[in-house]
Amino acid sequence: MPTRVAIHSSVERIFPAEKLRSLLSEYDAEVSDDVAGFDAVVSFGHEPEFLEADLDWIHCVRAGYDEFPLDALRERGIRLTNSTGLHGDSVGETALGFMLQFARRLHRYRSDQADKAWDPPAWDEAFTLNGESVCVVGLGTLGLGVARRADALGMDVTGVRRTPTPVEHVSEVYTPDALVEAISDARFVALTVPLTDETEGLLGAAEFDAMREDAYLVNVARGGVVDQSALVSALRSGDIAGAGLDVFEEEPLPTDSPLWEMENVVVTPHAAAATVDYADRIAALVRENVRRREAGDSLTNLVV
Repeated sequence: MPTRVAIHSSVERIFPAEKLRSLLSEYDAEVSDDVAGFDAVVSFGHEPEFLEADLDWIHCVRAGYDEFPLDALRERGIRLTNSTGLHGDSVGETALGFMLQFARRLHRYRSDQADKAWDPPAWDEAFTLNGESVCVVGLGTLGLGVARRADALGMDVTGVRRTPTPVEHVSEVYTPDALVEAISDARFVALTVPLTDETEGLLGAAEFDAMREDAYLVNVARGGVVDQSALVSALRSGDIAGAGLDVFEEEPLPTDSPLWEMENVVVTPHAAAATVDYADRIAALVRENVRRREAGDSLTNLVV
């Protein structure tokens, strides 16, 4: 029988649900939060009713799936797929944008513009990325998107991954047990790892203490990868020079967070993956997995 696909309204956080439905018009796809009677649902995140709806498959429109109850899904025979592999370009460009802002001081000029302040930088304040170093922590799709672009601008790119095999555009690869060594001499540290038990709190006080005082943190991974209190302390004490942050421990970032007021911090609203063709990419992935499901083949990007 044809696969019935529900498109949950939560995808509206990224793109119009109706847009995705129109892209899947050849299938029995509907925008519906009542997923009972459907074979599959496309959603931004987990909803408790998914477990009781007799679904065969859930597709998460994000790469991250840390809030999904994997054991409960496995027990019920519900397959989960994610959208890993789609965000290398958008996240890579966002990370590079953070680095360019800090190097060329664009973040400060944008703030000055609101005050109509003409305030050129000190002679030793601005720098170029060419010849600078970046350590990319996590060399999957997102990390490679960062590494490729940093290498193209003449940066010395090192990285951290579980297996120290050579990676294109990366001059040296460290394993996680050598994280402190890997980040200690980098001008930029870019985080691109998923949030897991192993990566939660990956960067804390000890790691910030090991970083250069003129180093910048770029986090386009997950907020929980960083001990946010330790980050605030490091920024306040001058242990690091600044941070470009797309993700946070609590989202939206609370209005009383000190990060909002720091001139050397750029805050973006978990939007690194945003791009006008996001729905098209999700539709292509869903189409492929509908084809695989109906053919009895294993789904692509299968998590459980």
